[in-house]
Amino acid sequence: MKRLLIYLALLLTWTEVNAEPNIALLASSCAGCHGTNGHSKGEMPKLAGLQQDYFIQQMQDFVSGARESSVMRHHAAAYTEKEIRLLAEYFSEQ
Repeated sequence: MKRLLIYLALLLTWTEVNAEPNIALLASSCAGCHGTNGHSKGEMPKLAGLQQDYFIQQMQDFVSGARESSVMRHHAAAYTEKEIRLLAEYFSEQ
């Protein structure tokens, strides 16, 4: 029984770590400032239609401090490289 519980715990951990991120959920966290699907109607930059390489570079610049924004630095740093690539693809298609 103990081995079974250990096996199930390892399986759940592996599944969570290796699961594909939910891109719609990731993108929804950007909507508060950048509008639904990146279509900002205010002063915030539009994310919709941005080239993927540009989006990725901007996120990397926020993390490194090369581009200043205390809010975006924290947001960008919370994403993995894979999540940033997925967001770049998602917003480029909007």
